[in-house]
Amino acid sequence: MLENIPSQSMMTELLGQTLYEVWQALCSAIDEKYDMERLWNTGGKNWTYEYKYRRGGKTLCSLYAKSNCVGFMIILGKDERAKFEDIRATLSDAVCRQYDNAQTYHDGKWVMFEPTDATDFSDYMKLLAIKRKPNRQ
Repeated sequence: MLENIPSQSMMTELLGQTLYEVWQALCSAIDEKYDMERLWNTGGKNWTYEYKYRRGGKTLCSLYAKSNCVGFMIILGKDERAKFEDIRATLSDAVCRQYDNAQTYHDGKWVMFEPTDATDFSDYMKLLAIKRKPNRQ
């Protein structure tokens, strides 16, 4: 757990104004559909911060921040990968390509997106819905 949660100005400085707005928009899109615990952590060796959406011990997704870069990670397990294939035709080429190139581990396929605008947000929401039905109306 992170003791010092980054302030808005720290995040803006880290990401740059445009990407901070992308970060905020993505968080808003998730918050609109999901009522989750939100946890700040250090971002490991590749990222400055991790912001994780969890409920009942299960992670929905994580956002990552480092200098001038936003990351959005979703891990799809075996059953969820089958559901991905069911909706593949409704997703953008860029999202499918990112999925296809993602590393598969024993616990699932770790798909990392690096959004620079809101273009793929509706696709991200479809992926999140595979993992968990939205619990906010």
